[in-house]
Amino acid sequence: MFISEQYRNKPVVILGLAKSGVSVAKLFHKFGALVTVNDQKERHLCPEADELDALGISVICGGHPEGLITPDTALVVKNPGIPYTAPPVRQALELGLDVVTEVEIAYLLSPAPIIGITGSNGKTTTTTWVGEMLQAANLKPIVAGNIGTPLCEAAQASAEDNWIVAELSSFQLKGTQRFRPRVSVLLNVAETHLDYHGDMEDYVASKVKLFANQTAEDTAVLNADDPICRRLMEPGAIKPEIFPFSITQTLTYGVYIHPPFPVELSAPQDEVERYIVVRRRNEAPETLMAVSELGIPGRHNAANALAAIGVCVAAGAEPQQLLEPLRAFRGVEHRLEFVCERGGITYYNNSKATNPVATIIALRSFPGRIVLIAGGQDRGSDYMELLPHFRDKVKGLVALGETRGKLARVAELAGLTSVKTVEPEENAEATLQQAVREAASIAEPGDIVLLSPACASWDMFKSYEQRGRIFKQTAHTL
Repeated sequence: MFISEQYRNKPVVILGLAKSGVSVAKLFHKFGALVTVNDQKERHLCPEADELDALGISVICGGHPEGLITPDTALVVKNPGIPYTAPPVRQALELGLDVVTEVEIAYLLSPAPIIGITGSNGKTTTTTWVGEMLQAANLKPIVAGNIGTPLCEAAQASAEDNWIVAELSSFQLKGTQRFRPRVSVLLNVAETHLDYHGDMEDYVASKVKLFANQTAEDTAVLNADDPICRRLMEPGAIKPEIFPFSITQTLTYGVYIHPPFPVELSAPQDEVERYIVVRRRNEAPETLMAVSELGIPGRHNAANALAAIGVCVAAGAEPQQLLEPLRAFRGVEHRLEFVCERGGITYYNNSKATNPVATIIALRSFPGRIVLIAGGQDRGSDYMELLPHFRDKVKGLVALGETRGKLARVAELAGLTSVKTVEPEENAEATLQQAVREAASIAEPGDIVLLSPACASWDMFKSYEQRGRIFKQTAHTL
């Protein structure tokens, strides 16, 4: 447990404002630490600063001043998005100081056990679904982390009979030291965030920190279809009890689909009825429900459902308690979100697809032909993994953002004849609006217009949420 006296009258530096920074700053101020909050943005872009000023917390905006980090600094808590190359972070590490993220502080503070959910794709959907399932099972979840409520706030509001359900990014996990979730989940690993991590080795190592402090009393829910997860399932790789899930294999225990889905994403879609099966160690398999009954479509969402079931069973829920939320759940905004139908054309918002794998998953979720809107921040990918899926599923492409040329090239290699690139207009909103109009001009009744960018949004937008909402507003007004 967190010892509140540990930092009394000692300097603690919080790097980055936003919700988590404010939450951590208030917490350490309450504990009597000498808190300084620093944000590189100018003061007028930091609306949270006034609230902290009013509490007597020192706030420095507009850069990283000399003397911010000293050998006497007791702790540095950084916003997950701040790179380790940032001067104050680098200086703290050179001095041998502890540099952590809010996840570490919340763990030390929380009386409730924590469920930590990470993966390259599907985190928010799975985290939200787990929260609804645990609620149905009367296990008192508090959903927090990347998904909205700062973890420190959740930890302070929790009791021993709660479960904190935390969506965790690689950025957050990289800054942990003692963090130990009672149940950990790794959904999948795909090449992403290499601009932050530098290489896949660091990215994977950050994800795997989720299991570093778990013991045999804890549980790791792992995707038996993912190569990285399979390595973790090898004897001696990690210490917690492993409870696997798979959509392509029949498991001796865990949660799986029967009959399994084909391994290859490019395999022809079939009409076979498939069922979700739960099998606990040394028990008979229990058929729970048909995959077709799930509230959201797509084999990736079937995988998310299996992971969520595995988590809830590990937390003490009975499988039959999970049926209603499995059927009723309708997904999360910006993740294969139905928007509207206009002139027989259906519009879906999948703005959260910030890497090619997420876009491939989206393309495989629909049986019809798709007009795809894609493109965004260039992180160095050539996007060639999209080529067979463009060939099989995409009728036309509208590309925008820094990667528009790369994506258009892949589409041309795939043999697409309807390929349009949208040059930057006076602002990002106008550019995306033009892209939606171009997609609508290609589509015909029965087609799907899908925003699934395969790229981060930061070249044009503040967030993928802003990108998705502009898409939705535009589709509704066509």
